[in-house]
Amino acid sequence: MKRTVLPLALLLAFAGCNKQPPPKAPTSSDTASATPVSGPFTAQELPQFAALDPIDTHTHAFQNAPALYALLKRLNLHTLDITLVDDYDPELKDLSKERKDAWKVVHASDGYIAMCSTFDPFKYSRPNFARNANRIIDEDFSRGAVAVKIWKNVGMEIKDAKGNYIMPDNPVFEPIFKNIAAHNKTLVAHLADPNTIWEAPNPNSADYDYYTQHPELYMYLKHGVPSKASILVARDHVLEANPNLRVVGAHLGSMEADFHQLAQHLDKYPNFAVDLAARMPYVEMQPRADIIAFIAKYQDRLIYATDNELNPDSNAQDAMKEWESVYANDWRFFATDDVLEYKGHKVQGLALPQPVLRKLYHDNAVKWFPGILATH
Repeated sequence: MKRTVLPLALLLAFAGCNKQPPPKAPTSSDTASATPVSGPFTAQELPQFAALDPIDTHTHAFQNAPALYALLKRLNLHTLDITLVDDYDPELKDLSKERKDAWKVVHASDGYIAMCSTFDPFKYSRPNFARNANRIIDEDFSRGAVAVKIWKNVGMEIKDAKGNYIMPDNPVFEPIFKNIAAHNKTLVAHLADPNTIWEAPNPNSADYDYYTQHPELYMYLKHGVPSKASILVARDHVLEANPNLRVVGAHLGSMEADFHQLAQHLDKYPNFAVDLAARMPYVEMQPRADIIAFIAKYQDRLIYATDNELNPDSNAQDAMKEWESVYANDWRFFATDDVLEYKGHKVQGLALPQPVLRKLYHDNAVKWFPGILATH
């Protein structure tokens, strides 16, 4: 694959990462006339991807499927299997069953999958809530879990007896955060959602399909709901109150529409990193030079992830075809100068230096999720 030459400032940002400048970058006319690349890895691409020792730190796999394990081995890919409690999803209502399914997948994966535990926030008002939540979390830690998930129903759905929304900085959750930090584990925080969830329907938005299929989480249709900003402020309170707690903000920390805001947070909170799960369209639609510069500056704080799913009733063979296409298209965007397409828009691959790719796909996951490869 051709590599692009970066402007001098960007090459300096990547100092020490790529000693051989790549060839001349394609022009905008080249991009407009090029045929977009898509589909699974080619025979030439797969070894390049596998050589990164890639890790996907955000998946939801609850089916003991040989097709899943075969794909991971073929791609030399490790994943983090994330659990959560969603009262609107019949497969995710019962945490006990979900944990059982997830551990079965982890144990059958031959070390390719690690576990992310969670707690049931709907039980927040019960006596000994934090103690009981930590008991389950500690059990998962003892079996090798490397992280704990807090999900967006905190801030967007769960209310107290007076009708007030329960926010992530509610004191009831603090013993859980302290326990995670004490075990040197990581909090995966999916708090809030894209701006469009609070806005009128827009078929051109990256999230249109999601909120039309999940009206229960479409805040625009509700009254008296917290603003997105208030939820993120509460998240920031958790970061400030727990400086020894590693926090990975899922989905670009729900700041996908404002990379300046994201940069400010990464500058302010050294215990905060973000994953890219399900937010690649926001990355791809940034001006190419701008996103290259952003990645160069924050190359130690960005973690590759997808949000790929494999539910108990999924067709595993079909799902794995989708998974591979996601991995292939994401890799092409980051690693090559290929032209890709999103909603009719052609975008140019970034052709990032190999050491930066290694951080995005491997090193940062190992740093921010200690033990994620310990079972392999």
